[in-house]
Formats: sequence, C-alpha cells, structure tokens
Amino acid sequence: MGTNGDNPQPSRKMFLGEFAHSLDSKGRLAIPAKFRMRLGEGAIVTRGLDGCLVIYPAQEWQEYAEKLDKLPSTQPDVRNYKRFIFSGATECEFDRQGRVLIPAFLREYAGLDETAVVVGQYSKVEIWGQARWDAARPKVEDDGEHIAERLSSMGLDI
Repeated sequence: MGTNGDNPQPSRKMFLGEFAHSLDSKGRLAIPAKFRMRLGEGAIVTRGLDGCLVIYPAQEWQEYAEKLDKLPSTQPDVRNYKRFIFSGATECEFDRQGRVLIPAFLREYAGLDETAVVVGQYSKVEIWGQARWDAARPKVEDDGEHIAERLSSMGLDI
C-alpha cells in the first residue's frame, strides 16, 4: 500500500483487461489509453497463435526476435515459424485518437471486421476478432481448473 493507505497502482508495464473497440472503415483500431502509455514508445503487431494478433512493446519484441533469430535455421519448424512471425510484423504508429492501422492482411488473418477485442497478456497485447474471442473465451473459462493443473506441472503454483 502507498503511504496514504490507497491501493498500489499496477505497474505501467503490465497489460491487463479486456476491451471491445470498433474498427473504422480504414482498418484503424483504438487501443486503450492505459495500454498506449507503454506501447507509445514503439510497438510491433504481428500474427499470433490461435488466430489472433499480438502487439509487442518494442523492448519485448527485440528480446523475442533475438531469441527467434538464434534458433537453428536448419530446422524446418524454425524457418516456418520465423516466416509466420516476421513476415506478418509491422510497426505500430498511433494517430492522435490513439488508433493504430491494422494492415488488411492481418485483419483478414485475425478475422477482424467491425469489432475487435483487445486483451491484456501481461507483457504483450492480443487483438481478437469478436467472433473468435466469443468462441475462445468460454473454452478457457470452462477449462480453467485443468489448465491450472497442467501449469502446476510446469512449476507454476497457483
């Protein structure tokens, strides 16, 4: 707690929460202000797993890209994953209204149409098409206990 008894503020480095926003006719998506504070320093959007997009803050992207670059390109899965991630990557630039332009090929990949759901993932942000999020979210919520058990076997005590 702070000295005045208030609850501590979450770190500005964390991305938490779920927000639905409309895409405009040009494919621009408003990013929540509390996410923009960190992403405004520079960010990359690319394809994610499960049919969503991922926005990485510049520093996290740099670290992730360097790890990928060090993997052996003699492995077909490495080459293909690098193609998947790097060919879809583009820099995010925010306009005055806090919107970012999502290129058409990424909108198509993620099934983005009129509404997108922006989801915090602690160190990065996911962008989901509304229909895909509506299908994925109940599965995760309904399987939470089993997911926790599997994570426990990986060393995460919940």
